[in-house]
Amino acid sequence: MNMQTATPMPDLAAVKARQQAAWGSGDYAIVGTTLQIVGEMLCEAVDLRSNQAVLDVAAGNGNATLAAARRFADVTSTDYVGALLERGRERAKADRLTVKFQEADAEALPFSDGSFDTVLSTFGVMFTPNQEQAARELMRVAKSGGKVGLANWTPEGFIGQLFKTLGQYLPPAPGMKSPALWGNRAHLEMLFTGAASIATTGRHFAFRYKSPQHMLEIFRTYYGPVHKAFGALDAEKQAALEADILALMARFNTAKDGTLVAMSEYLEAVVTKK
Repeated sequence: MNMQTATPMPDLAAVKARQQAAWGSGDYAIVGTTLQIVGEMLCEAVDLRSNQAVLDVAAGNGNATLAAARRFADVTSTDYVGALLERGRERAKADRLTVKFQEADAEALPFSDGSFDTVLSTFGVMFTPNQEQAARELMRVAKSGGKVGLANWTPEGFIGQLFKTLGQYLPPAPGMKSPALWGNRAHLEMLFTGAASIATTGRHFAFRYKSPQHMLEIFRTYYGPVHKAFGALDAEKQAALEADILALMARFNTAKDGTLVAMSEYLEAVVTKK
């Protein structure tokens, strides 16, 4: 008699608590500010208008937030890590931009149905434990005919492979779906089944650092998931993880002068609500 063992349901609340601690560690803004061009391009992809109400979900230190505010939209920036929102506030103040900042969980947004013309997320909502619930929330707060603009790392790209490498040392909870699935069009079509349309474009972001070792040191010190991973391992496994990350960088590095230019693929998606 064949006995099949069902995959256990992950404790999503516990996973979220660990993720929140990870993203709150280090200082993501040090890495996040380098990604500003992605927010600018996403605002162009959704054809953002200056009279629109815009919500940035899992905004981090505010790349899409600032891009939308520069286009004179009415922007609300949200994240469940208050320290990251504080970095966004600092940047908005420096650029003399008017933005509302509010702590919020992407899976339970504290806004009424149809509150926003445009909802944005750059490398943010993709990390939610309950992917289906997060997608429902993005669509719920968007107006009819409104747009949800996303930038998501792909499974095959540099960051997708970095998380795969981390998972070999610190396996995710059983039953958890990879965040990089958000970088797959077929998966987005499943998450946003009721959308009027989904337009996707494959893009690349170039991570530019002084050297592979320089990028490793920045990520190890400031990028929450990598920072937490090294902190959870003993010295021997830390050395092995460092070697694996450097090997990954070598695979993606296009620079030949000792610096690092790692091209990381991401999927730019514009989902239009019926």
